[in-house]
Amino acid sequence: MSKKILFIYNANSDAGSKMLDFAHKIINPATYNCALCSLTFGSFTENKQWKTFRESLLAKDYELEFFHKDEFQEKYKSKFGHKFTFPIILMETDHDLEVLLSSEKLNAMETVEELIGEVGSFSDQ
Repeated sequence: MSKKILFIYNANSDAGSKMLDFAHKIINPATYNCALCSLTFGSFTENKQWKTFRESLLAKDYELEFFHKDEFQEKYKSKFGHKFTFPIILMETDHDLEVLLSSEKLNAMETVEELIGEVGSFSDQ
């Protein structure tokens, strides 16, 4: 079974979207619509706790891929017919994509420690 985890942000990759997202996170972070981004990144840099955890997953031979939603939809549109809401964290297996953390669960999280605990519980199996 594959050990590939996909992290898909609820944001698009074009320059205009990135600039709007950046401004939104600074001006009104409470209403920013990507919990995954809010949990893993500050306004300017990656959260240090998250970075340490992410690096520990790599040390366990997990392959991690990070996508904006448009990048994910483009890459996986023909391979898997699923429709997802974003943000979301998925595990890619040989035959399918399994939801590790749904957008509902991610949106309910308030701290990076919660995210690390949830992702960590899957990686320890």
